Amino acid sequence: MNTSENLRQLSELKLSGMSKSYHAILDLPVHQQPEGHQLLSLLIQSEMQHRQLQKTDKLLRSGKLRYRASIEKIECSNERNLQKDQLAQLADCTFIDRAQNILITGATGCGKSYLACAMGNQACNLGYKTLYLNMNRFFEKITQSKLDGSFLKLLNQLEKVKLLILDDFGIQPMNQNIKVALLQILEDRYQITSTIIASQLPVNRWHEYINEPTIADAIMDRLTAHAHKIELKGESLRKKK
Repeated sequence: MNTSENLRQLSELKLSGMSKSYHAILDLPVHQQPEGHQLLSLLIQSEMQHRQLQKTDKLLRSGKLRYRASIEKIECSNERNLQKDQLAQLADCTFIDRAQNILITGATGCGKSYLACAMGNQACNLGYKTLYLNMNRFFEKITQSKLDGSFLKLLNQLEKVKLLILDDFGIQPMNQNIKVALLQILEDRYQITSTIIASQLPVNRWHEYINEPTIADAIMDRLTAHAHKIELKGESLRKKK
């Protein structure tokens, strides 16, 4: 058995998971090395795990999450107005399959962005394409795409994102172009996939913030029609640290 040739061929076929596992098995004493069907099964499992890790890593990199947050590290308490069962209901990310949104509000420092990124991280781990944008970055993308004629391309890209996270909603005023673009994006996503909005403003003030009744009605209808609302409370987590 030419093991070196086997490793070379696995490398040529870009079966990196199999190659790494096979190399590790060859380092075992001969009497401990699996044979036949068991060996094949181990190599296949290793390749599948390797590809899943690669896919997750690619999703995390393209998602550009602000924090590498995790659901397990989210603090649930009455003080924060966040319960374990509420978080558990969202942790399997089936809200994405149901095209439901999550609206997270609360004072500065209460953990809105961290919670949003934890949901994004969970979505990536479960294979959903995710994108995080704070509103400054969102405004820049819209403005630049309008200038260079790539707005339609941007709309198509965002439509393919299974979970779009828009952070710091309501911090700076929106001009007419941004309002119309936001409505177009939400219209494309409505009843198809999910959006997370994190904002210091309570939801009942978003209509006033948009400050244009017709567009505000349309935006709020698409955001709140199928939405989980999380209103975080309590002292700033930054102050606690």
